[in-house]
Amino acid sequence: MGELHPPIEPYDQGMLDVGDGNLVHWEVCGNPEGKPALVVHGGPGSGCGPRARRYFDPDRYRVVLFDQRGCGRSTPHASDPATDMRHNTTWHLVADMERLREYLGIDRWLLYGGSWGSTLLLAYAEQHPQRVTEIVVSGVTTTRRSEIDWLYRGVGRFFPEEWERFLAGVPGTLRDGDVVGAYARLTEHPDAAVRDRATADWCAWEDAVLSGETKGASNPFGDRPTADRLALVRICARYFSHGAWLEEGALLRDAGRLAGIPGVLVHGRLDMGSPLHTAWELARAWQGAELVVVEEAGHLGGAATRGHVLGALERFAAGTRPRPSPPGRR
Repeated sequence: MGELHPPIEPYDQGMLDVGDGNLVHWEVCGNPEGKPALVVHGGPGSGCGPRARRYFDPDRYRVVLFDQRGCGRSTPHASDPATDMRHNTTWHLVADMERLREYLGIDRWLLYGGSWGSTLLLAYAEQHPQRVTEIVVSGVTTTRRSEIDWLYRGVGRFFPEEWERFLAGVPGTLRDGDVVGAYARLTEHPDAAVRDRATADWCAWEDAVLSGETKGASNPFGDRPTADRLALVRICARYFSHGAWLEEGALLRDAGRLAGIPGVLVHGRLDMGSPLHTAWELARAWQGAELVVVEEAGHLGGAATRGHVLGALERFAAGTRPRPSPPGRR
């Protein structure tokens, strides 16, 4: 259960000029005549890695992957303090996705992503439902301010020592206020040492929230290369301090626009960073969505989560539509 497809290399790739001085890196893998699918990576600011290619049957899918503005292989990179971030918002990314679809000559495509990627693909799908065939999500988020407050404040009750360290990373006068906004300002500080410290503190907190899943075997945020960490934290803090430029609850409010689009939402019951309730709400608001709750999984998933995602992608490749079911245990 949960065996990925063998590694595969792109058969085409390039840099797409999306305006505002930004070039977005894209690649295409699999069968040029296959079912189009777009991978929407998390973060925001994580970039897209080769592992994501392996979720798709290369004989049946034409898989498109791209690095969102400012991260991965896209330029200019957010790790460079000179990079202007004014044109890096959720709605810029939605426009980039649509521009990429048009550039590649794709009429409609399946969307796959998780965590932040689920927020971005939902924003895109609600703007362009006629361009989406199906949606598969692992780790549902809608980036409401209430969700952001949970991740960067509320969940601290489970990690009090780590929370105190995270809080200590910002000036004392701000500790009772907008902690995420304070970190966003620190990532723009002219002193590189201040930016580096803020990046390290942010990554340490993110890794603490995931520590119940990793058991100390890895630090998914802190183990990244320096430039990738700097870009990730700068982009994350910026996006979350602005509520991802989304009206609170808008993605759930407008989920009716997804009616008729089959969707599979896979979410771990033990997800500390993104509690199950958001996935439950989305499944209730979206006619045509199936919620699969993985009992022992957290935010990072695992073999069972991977198996459900692979199964959904296999069914969609075969042209079968999963029968919507009430949210429940799997």
